[in-house]
Formats: sequence, C-alpha cells, structure tokens
Amino acid sequence: MLQISNTVTIADWEIELNAIRAMGSGGQNVNKVSSAIHLRFDVKRSSLPAIYKEKLLALSDSRINKDGVIVIKAQTHRTQEKNREEALQRLKEMIVGAMVTQKKRLATKPTRASQRRRIEGKKRTGDKKSLRGKMR
Repeated sequence: MLQISNTVTIADWEIELNAIRAMGSGGQNVNKVSSAIHLRFDVKRSSLPAIYKEKLLALSDSRINKDGVIVIKAQTHRTQEKNREEALQRLKEMIVGAMVTQKKRLATKPTRASQRRRIEGKKRTGDKKSLRGKMR
C-alpha cells in the first residue's frame, strides 16, 4: 500500500510492477539480471479521489500517456528492490506535486530607478557601438 497523504492511499493491486532488464553499462550483470522496474498506474481506474485524478490528467507530463496511464521506469540502482522503492517514490512525488497549487502572480511595475538604470545601460551600449563605425 502506497501512502500519499493522511487520507489517501493506493492499494498494491492498482500499481503494476514489472521487472525488466536495465539498459546501459554494467557488464554481464545487465545482460543476465532483470533489475530495472517498469511501473504502470492507471489514473482513470484508480481509487484516487476525483480531484486527484483531474489534476493528474491535466498535467502535461510525458510519463502520462493519452489513456491516462502513468509509466515510470526506474533503473538507476543495481538491485530490483531499490529500483522498486524509487519507482514508487517517484509516483508518490508526482501525485503530491500535482496537488500543489501555484501561487497567483501579482503584476508589478518596474521602479523608476530600475527604469533609469536600464535606459542608461542601453545608452552606454549605444555609445560604445557608435564608436565602432567609420570615422568621418
């Protein structure tokens, strides 16, 4: 069972974990042992609350396919157990991160001093460039 918050949990049967062979360097061990983990989690058919589902499906994340299935591949560690823990942790972070609301940005005007500094800098650059031309 994966604990997302105090009230939200995901049952083990909802998360599909498959052991696959990892890619990359590692010698003979990579060719023999299936240590990488392929995690699949169907958001639409899960027991998550509706607000969680909406926010997850609204994310523009490449790990969520058009059918609403989250696919995470963990292969950084040498052991299957550590890769399984990492994949579950990344799923949890993704779900928790989707629920964080962005603070509304307040539009502000630049100060007079910053405007003056900007214009002075532009004038200095313009003067420097005007000296590069042909002398008359």
